[in-house]
Amino acid sequence: MSHPVRTLFLLLTGWLWLAGPLRAQQAPPSTQPRTTRILFVLDASGSMQAPWEGQQRWDIAKDLLSKMVDSLNAYPNLELALRAYGHQHDNKENNCEDSRLEVPFARKNAGAIKQRLQQLKPQGNTPITYSLQQSAGDFPADKAARNVLILITDGLESCKGDPCATSLALQRKRIFLKPFVIGIGAEREFGKQLECLGTYYNAADVKTFRTILNDVIAQTLARTTVAVNLTDDLGRGVESNVNMTFINNVTETPEYNYIHWRDQKGQPDVLDVDPLQSYDLVINTVPAVRHQNLAIKPGKANVLNFKVPQGTLVLQGPQLTPNPYGRVQAVVRQAGNPATLISRSFGTRQKLLAGNYEVELLTLPRQLRRVTITQGRETVVTYDAPGTLNIISDLKGYGSIYRLNSDDTQTWLYNLPEGASSKINLPMQPGTYRLVFRTSTATGSKFTDTRSFTIKSGQTTSVSIFGK
Repeated sequence: MSHPVRTLFLLLTGWLWLAGPLRAQQAPPSTQPRTTRILFVLDASGSMQAPWEGQQRWDIAKDLLSKMVDSLNAYPNLELALRAYGHQHDNKENNCEDSRLEVPFARKNAGAIKQRLQQLKPQGNTPITYSLQQSAGDFPADKAARNVLILITDGLESCKGDPCATSLALQRKRIFLKPFVIGIGAEREFGKQLECLGTYYNAADVKTFRTILNDVIAQTLARTTVAVNLTDDLGRGVESNVNMTFINNVTETPEYNYIHWRDQKGQPDVLDVDPLQSYDLVINTVPAVRHQNLAIKPGKANVLNFKVPQGTLVLQGPQLTPNPYGRVQAVVRQAGNPATLISRSFGTRQKLLAGNYEVELLTLPRQLRRVTITQGRETVVTYDAPGTLNIISDLKGYGSIYRLNSDDTQTWLYNLPEGASSKINLPMQPGTYRLVFRTSTATGSKFTDTRSFTIKSGQTTSVSIFGK
């Protein structure tokens, strides 16, 4: 075993024994360690015969891969498999289905993989898309396993397929995690066409190829943890009990949902998050906050700090039993944003991110409160006890109620039930109003009746209207 591979082996052995099982959200809870399955998809097309630092690319690739699988042979809960493409038909045949699972998944099968690598001869096309499609059947049906695909290639798709779309579709079906793609002997421009397929590495020379292969395996096998520290604006870890969703930002599907927790010392707990995916984190405060492309380092104990200062909006109505309004609702919007953020009933409390908001009270008339939510504090919104408008006349017709403003203008508030009886009791906020009414039997607009009135808290104001 070469020195770099032996070092990797010793390092990861320690990691694995310390790590214990990892559990993805889609996997059912289990006391059994999870199986990791690594499928090597190896380019054996004719271009792999090209020279690379004094040897064929193929010879270097098979030798390094042989040493790698040999070093992994003793790992617990690990299965390997080998798929090759471009090795069964000559390049002149232009065969776009030249891909085969040469060694199926099994534990401790390094010997079989090494033996098969010695027998393969590079000669044909580069059907990457077809190989990815076929790889879906290579992984056993096991929802609890971690399926990893490592593509090693020196060329691009040669069969007019779309490997990037295929990779994305298979990730969405949870066939495998985000793939690793290693481009060997390649120019940088070459890699730009493969970055959409998975996590791309450019191995321009043999030394870099060896290092990348070791690093990819280390990322796959070493335990990674994430602690999310929710802080106030000063960076103090005081926020908690918030739902957090880790979104796979390739497939846009949720991978993990956690409710944030702190121990008695105020420290956030440690989460098992698979580092082979790339994530956005949605912190489901109100409003929600999304942080893109989390910087999660494989094999590390990651601590991610996010500022989400929260205060509490308290909707506190007058102490009335019963309340003439019934249950009053409030609509909350962020200042400057017309979209409804949340709707809550009076008598409730709601945590909000620190900031400026508009709270619309669905009383009659509606009221708008502009409030500032401050970290760790309560902001109380209330309204005056209503009075009651009692229209005592029993007439059928058409009418509206207006609020009289201080500048002698009026603002429409409410239409009486059209064509129905005018006799109603209507809870309203204190203030000065105007009732405009015309009976349905009136013979002209000039027979419209107008009455001004005042509403006081806790009192009933009776208004009579006349038909003409």
